Amino acid sequence: MIYHLRTEPKIEDLVLRRKEYMEKKEESLVGPAISLLVGAALLLTLGMWGCPQYNVYQSRKEGESKLAHSQFEREVQVKDAQGKLEAATFLANAEVERAKGVAKANQIIGESLKNNESYLRWLWIEGMKEKQGTEVVYVPTEANLPILEAGKRK
Repeated sequence: MIYHLRTEPKIEDLVLRRKEYMEKKEESLVGPAISLLVGAALLLTLGMWGCPQYNVYQSRKEGESKLAHSQFEREVQVKDAQGKLEAATFLANAEVERAKGVAKANQIIGESLKNNESYLRWLWIEGMKEKQGTEVVYVPTEANLPILEAGKRK
């Protein structure tokens, strides 16, 4: 049997090994550090080029947005004006039809009152009943009939 004797490493060997280890470690950190610096510089350059380009893009989009908004606003105003025009036309037509109805009614009433003195007197008497508390002044006329407009004065 062979026994292997373990000997303790010398301090110089440990120091040397440690130094080699640290050099390898430093070398392994230099590559990523350089890559990180190059990447940061690239990002900075890209940002310096991209910011003005983005500002132009943003301004163009803002202008397009304002244009679309103003076109929509104009369309709303046109539709509102058209609605008002249609409403005014319908109201005018309704007023014309109402006036035609009133004119027709007046014509019918006027025709029915021609040569109908007794109905007019009865209508005047009924009107006087509704106006309780008013003063009526009779003015003698040739036929002893009251003047109908006398009740209108105060």
